[in-house]
Formats: sequence, structure tokens, C-alpha cells
Amino acid sequence: MATTTIQVSKATRDHLAELAKERGLSIGQLVDTLAAAQPTAAQRAERLVADRDVVRRAIGVGISDEEFDQAPDVLGNIYKIAAEKARAARGTAA
Repeated sequence: MATTTIQVSKATRDHLAELAKERGLSIGQLVDTLAAAQPTAAQRAERLVADRDVVRRAIGVGISDEEFDQAPDVLGNIYKIAAEKARAARGTAA
């Protein structure tokens, strides 16, 4: 594998070195791991297309992209409900 050099501040280098050490990795391996965990816009778009295709096949209904875009954010709403319940359980206000 070809490698390259990137320039960061000494503080960032030291921080990356500490994170890498904690994980038993080299700084290069850590940066590879961090980069792999952050998809690009193109990768997110590909994932969206694939996810919508899975949903279409699973429910057996041809939903257009426009209909997907207009649909409620079910997962987001579930997260909001869960957060509200967690706050209520702790006795804190929203």
C-alpha cells in the first residue's frame, strides 16, 4: 500500500498518537479507521439508494424517491421519544 504524509499541528499529532496507543494501533492505522468511519457524500447517497431499494423489496410497494423524501422521519421520531422518556426518567425538563 502506498502511503503519504499529512501535516497537522503538534498538538493534533500528539493527540492522535495517544488515541492510537490506547487502541494498540499506529497513527496511520488510527487515521485509516477514523476515515473509514466517515462516509463521503457520494457514499451516503449510494447507501440511501441501497436502503430505499431494500425497503421497496421488503414491503413490495414501489415508493418513489419523492414519496420517501416526504415521509415522516420515523427513526428520528423514535429517537426523540426515547430522549423524552430518558429525560422524564431522570426528572429533567426538555
